[in-house]
Amino acid sequence: QVQLVESGGGLVQPGGSLRLSCAASGFIFNMFSMGWYRQTPGKQRELVATITSGFNTRYADSVKGRFTISRDNAKSTVYLQMNSLKSEATAVHLCAKARTIFATTMADVGSWGQGTKVTVSS
Repeated sequence: QVQLVESGGGLVQPGGSLRLSCAASGFIFNMFSMGWYRQTPGKQRELVATITSGFNTRYADSVKGRFTISRDNAKSTVYLQMNSLKSEATAVHLCAKARTIFATTMADVGSWGQGTKVTVSS
């Protein structure tokens, strides 16, 4: 079955950096768009960044220029490099897989990871 396992979260000071990883298994990774979301208690889950099977990327306006999503198909892993972190990034960050192959957006999520917690605080 599909498994998405996130890692790399932790405590970081404002302005710092973190790199999140999502190891995927149970499906043909290179055929699916992948995304990173973040969620805080009481708020709607927010799409942070997406990367298609063709390596096209999109970002939320709030993270453009600071975050980079990438994928390594040989390792079935998607990454989120987060630089110049702000307190708004304090959230559980979740990895997601599109439901259908070669989808160009994450409008329909097929699977979610359990999440990794990021805390931005001095």
